[in-house]
Amino acid sequence: MRTSVVCAQFLILGLAAAIVAFDPRPSEGSGPQPRSTNTPTLINTCLITNDVNRLAAFYARVLQMQPHKADESYVDFRTGTGVLALFSAEAQEKYIPGSTMPGQNHSAILEFRVSDVDQEYARLHDVVKQWVKAPTTQPWGTRSIYFRDPDGNLVDFFAQVAPQ
Repeated sequence: MRTSVVCAQFLILGLAAAIVAFDPRPSEGSGPQPRSTNTPTLINTCLITNDVNRLAAFYARVLQMQPHKADESYVDFRTGTGVLALFSAEAQEKYIPGSTMPGQNHSAILEFRVSDVDQEYARLHDVVKQWVKAPTTQPWGTRSIYFRDPDGNLVDFFAQVAPQ
């Protein structure tokens, strides 16, 4: 029953985000333009974990917000642009057997835009246990810090800056 509730929440969040989604690319008109209804819109990233509470506590500190909790197997952080969801491996296995391997992600990066990378680096110094890259201005015009969450997922906090 709880899995059905979680699935319904995914659908409701997806519908709500699709209704308010806007294309951030500049156009000839002023302001954001509504997205085409034929274009897929990424609104939710879900991490499967063996310990929802541990990962939720980490992201609550990193994102400086409390998660919305559906039950013991699912929480989400509604960041304004998209949703970071955390779902238990045990519940996922019941829902779609054999579909995931928690803590095995080595190919995706969770990227969050922040206002000041260096300030975030100082703030997170005692929160993050595994730093991948200290504040660095990238050739493509962003300043970033890279770190891993407790499950090993790579996270990038970045800010747009003028290229060097």
